[in-house]
Amino acid sequence: MKDAITGVFADFFCEYETPRQVLVRSKRVGVVCRLIQLGVLAYIIGWVFIYEKGYQIEDTAIGSVLTKMKGVGYTTEGEQKRLWDVADYVFPAQGDASFVVMTNYIITPRQKQDKCPELQDGKHRCSSDKDCEVGFRRTGSGHMTGKCVNDTRTCEVFAWCPVEDDRNIPDPALLLTAENYTLFIKNSVTFPQFDVVRSNLVEGVDNNYIKKCLYHPTDDPLCPIFRLGDIVKLSGFDFLHIARVGGAIGIRIEWVCNLDYNLKHCKPKYHFHGLYGSASEKDKARASVGYNFRHAKYYMEDKVEERTLMKVFGIRFNVIVRGLARKFDIIPTLTAIGSGVGIFGVATVVCDLVLLYVLPKRHFYHNLKFKSTVMEHEVNGSESSERTVPMADRDTKEPPPITVKE
Repeated sequence: MKDAITGVFADFFCEYETPRQVLVRSKRVGVVCRLIQLGVLAYIIGWVFIYEKGYQIEDTAIGSVLTKMKGVGYTTEGEQKRLWDVADYVFPAQGDASFVVMTNYIITPRQKQDKCPELQDGKHRCSSDKDCEVGFRRTGSGHMTGKCVNDTRTCEVFAWCPVEDDRNIPDPALLLTAENYTLFIKNSVTFPQFDVVRSNLVEGVDNNYIKKCLYHPTDDPLCPIFRLGDIVKLSGFDFLHIARVGGAIGIRIEWVCNLDYNLKHCKPKYHFHGLYGSASEKDKARASVGYNFRHAKYYMEDKVEERTLMKVFGIRFNVIVRGLARKFDIIPTLTAIGSGVGIFGVATVVCDLVLLYVLPKRHFYHNLKFKSTVMEHEVNGSESSERTVPMADRDTKEPPPITVKE
């Protein structure tokens, strides 16, 4: 056992392998080798350098967005006429990257905190006080008093009265004029690694241009002013449907910049995505269709606080900025070239496997590729002697070892 272990360590520390080149004239092996090398070369040039830009470093953008709506709406409900401007139909009013444009609504005017009957919708029906609980109910409008109102046969609640009745949503939407509202988007991005700052108001987009332009994906792709009807259409929704019950649309501003070229070529591209919409759309979430929220305006009437409650149906816009900039750098270039050169060794490995294990003359090629030399010296004074250690017989019929004299 000791001799075996010693032999293993001796072989490991006292043997040296050096490559040996053998010229093999074989069409099959030559074609396989060249095809693999061409494939590796195509991968390095096509994928690493052209598609993945392996010779460049990249940086992601830090962006900011400012928005501004313009447009006036007009509604007529019976004898009541009303004008709606930006301060009335945009929530919030600060010009954020995420905002809502109201397209439909249900108004409950002059609410005040009092006791009143619940809606006659079947959920709160009663015949006596025994049918009414005391406390809060998840689907209720306020605090239940435990009494049954004989006139309506519904439970009494302490709430903002009269309670809201939102069972019938106006159809068509009350603010269809929102289709012609315009949205102005001001966006700036910074690539800190390259110290580059860009705005979507690029070269040529000045005050005179903005006053008369309107975004179009092919005719006017750099205009930062968008018509709401066009945005809805480009996102894949129908305006009549989404205006009635509301929905959400994503506006993606994408910056892909190659800073090896002139900076004026770094321009934004706008993309529009329908996130969720009305029941007519193919949306699996039928339990909660559209988008709505409640908004109240409070005031004092005869020293009593009152409010006007609005259930707002609208289109929620989310402006998302994505940016990526690339620029040439010597380090990734050398790294890509070095890895590509290393991959070329795959051709040699495959061809060696074919030669040594696949071709009929694999034993012959094995003998040509591998040679073994054994050197042992016995030095006594000025005399040196040499002897050859024979190798064990192998099925591959390897030639006897070559003895080298030093």
